[in-house]
Amino acid sequence: MYSKLVVLSALVAISLAAPQKRFTPGGLESQAVILSQDQNLEPNGAYNYRYETSNGISAQQTSYDGANGAGEYSYTGPDGVQYRVVYSADTYGFQPQGAHLPVEPPVPDHVLKGLEDIRRSPPKDPEFNLASLDATIARLRNTLG
Repeated sequence: MYSKLVVLSALVAISLAAPQKRFTPGGLESQAVILSQDQNLEPNGAYNYRYETSNGISAQQTSYDGANGAGEYSYTGPDGVQYRVVYSADTYGFQPQGAHLPVEPPVPDHVLKGLEDIRRSPPKDPEFNLASLDATIARLRNTLG
């Protein structure tokens, strides 16, 4: 009897852990269709594209040199809210911007003070990166508002 209960519990756990179908306001993602699509590729590598799907996803991106791009995408979240992210993608990486992106909380005073103490008398280690410490302190100060 006990072994049957363990097996039944395992089956229930496995079925709950299975990937769930994601429902969006326009229907299941697997049933989404492309409503509109356009793209252009130039001989010099410049390009642009845009598309929109039936489940509320849309995106567009442009690059004038084929290496650096800028664009945006939007989607309807499970909460029914339309989310929009504007970004640039270049040699510095993918840099998203948007009101719903996470914001770093204010740095605790003792953390900033500790980093400033290290800055005042940096370690003698040749691998210590003072510029990185300065950048971190500047970034954390910006969280204070």
